[in-house]
Amino acid sequence: MIGCGDRAQTQCEVVRLFRETHPDLPPLNQGTISKIEAQYREMGHVRKVPSKRQAVVDDDTKLNLLIALEENPITPARQLARYSFVANNASS
Repeated sequence: MIGCGDRAQTQCEVVRLFRETHPDLPPLNQGTISKIEAQYREMGHVRKVPSKRQAVVDDDTKLNLLIALEENPITPARQLARYSFVANNASS
């Protein structure tokens, strides 16, 4: 149950109310409402939480990424990230 005004509502009611109130926005589903509610109960807010994972790239990997981009400037970012991840884990 989710509080809204002076009465509690089920997640299904919240989904329906959101769709009625904001027809121009993409619809929410019950799973989304559940995740938002869980975050609120755990953290006391629903602001986006920044990722705790920071990429750490050593100088050799940076150089290799620059060389790869020089050789093939249209290399997809995901492929470069995957290469960086593999290179960093191989050196650890």
